Amino acid sequence: MPIIVNLDVMLAKRKMQSQELADKIGITTANLSILKTGKAKAIRFSTLEAICKELNCQPSDILEYISDTD
Repeated sequence: MPIIVNLDVMLAKRKMQSQELADKIGITTANLSILKTGKAKAIRFSTLEAICKELNCQPSDILEYISDTD
């Protein structure tokens, strides 16, 4: 999969648990887990914005594109 989700890395850097982030941004831990594992097919900009606001980061800190040809 060419899009890598580095949400777990940012959570570790901010010393925050998934449950805490889910509570702060108003989504379920199950949906956050789907995002963290890269199984999500899409993410709303409002959710991405909320994550970035809480973790004080940029979208590029969370989402990374890896070319299939690498």
